[in-house]
Amino acid sequence: MEAKAKAKFIRVSPRKARLVANNIKGKPVEDALNILKFTPKKAASILNKVLTSAVANAEQISGVDVDTLRVKDVVVNEGPTWKRIMPRSMGRAFKILKRTSHITVIVEES
Repeated sequence: MEAKAKAKFIRVSPRKARLVANNIKGKPVEDALNILKFTPKKAASILNKVLTSAVANAEQISGVDVDTLRVKDVVVNEGPTWKRIMPRSMGRAFKILKRTSHITVIVEES
């Protein structure tokens, strides 16, 4: 049986979040939480919250042993991009793209 959790419109670049997400794919949940705890990236704390939520969702399913859960998949998709403008010299303006992410974590019994 599998359970999932989603976090949408998270203010972290999908490219940077995928670097952290690839470290925990296929690992047991306990190992994945330890990896995220000691990863010094912004996306690690966000993924930690989503993974914890997925484990809590799995607890609600009857007959699921939480100790045998593993991370089946972590999907980081691109959300909407916030567009901002930075004034530059001689009256020009440069675009600043503040990217957002949609993060989905799926856990299953191994």
